[in-house]
Amino acid sequence: MALLGACAAWSLITAAAHDGRPEGVLLAVLAVVAGYAAGRISGSLLPVAAPCAGAATGLVLAVVMPDLSTGPRYTAPLGHAGATAALLALATGAACCAAWATRSVALRLGLRLLAAGIALTGAAMGSATGCAASAAVLLCSLAADSMPHRGTGIVGLALGAALVAGTIWAIAAGVLPGGPAEALESRLTPHRVQLWQDALRLARREAGVGVGPGRFGELSGTSSPAVLSDDRPHSAPLQQAAEQGLVGVLLLAAAFGWALHALWRTPRSTPIALTAGAALTALATIAAVGNALSFTTVTAGAGLLAGWATARPWTGDSTEP
Repeated sequence: MALLGACAAWSLITAAAHDGRPEGVLLAVLAVVAGYAAGRISGSLLPVAAPCAGAATGLVLAVVMPDLSTGPRYTAPLGHAGATAALLALATGAACCAAWATRSVALRLGLRLLAAGIALTGAAMGSATGCAASAAVLLCSLAADSMPHRGTGIVGLALGAALVAGTIWAIAAGVLPGGPAEALESRLTPHRVQLWQDALRLARREAGVGVGPGRFGELSGTSSPAVLSDDRPHSAPLQQAAEQGLVGVLLLAAAFGWALHALWRTPRSTPIALTAGAALTALATIAAVGNALSFTTVTAGAGLLAGWATARPWTGDSTEP
């Protein structure tokens, strides 16, 4: 809670320094806190039913909410497909966590089929990223049972997220070798890469406190009213660097690191911890190349999943004086 409080406080400080708009950051922090608290409580009382209901809700939201769909209205030039993919990955993680929490073989099989169905739903919706992320979470969950030490898996997830973030930074800085850079740029679209370059340029100009939350659209030459844009660089690390400086990046990394550390220390089983870690790492990867964290449903869902995976199941025992 102290770390999330620091995230909120720093957004207010940087907003005051450059007349920024911290409302989006504060809403995201509030959503994570509320989701985590609700996840800890519901996960203690209903360790199977709560994540199962969460998985079904995440799937429904990804399918029916227009602001998260991958329809033509949102496909050019950036799209909101990242939020859909993030919800599908979190829903898959919740279903797999519920599967590991139950002792019923039949229910476990049914929940894994639900997780597989979520991945197939992503494919049916045209969300290749959502399908791939959900499938990766499901495969990691199935492999987690053979992992003797969860610490090894947690470190691997952290290194994977760091590699993605470093690659994005290298593309924006233009230091990636020509062949891989061209291949990734064509896949990610040149417009997105130009937004990343603008963000890095702003970060270098105001390395200390950034240009202020919510001000990227005003100062970016690529993001303009003439182009369909949401005034964001579509990369959470680069947005933090541009708008809140180096401290903002460190706070974002610390929040993700804290989540992985909590999963490492959780009293729940290793498969549950690694499944939730895989889903949160998938979210971090999607957020590194998109604007998924701009959606309250995604940040609240991340908090819920972390809460379910770290909750101590209530046994009903009480200590009599």
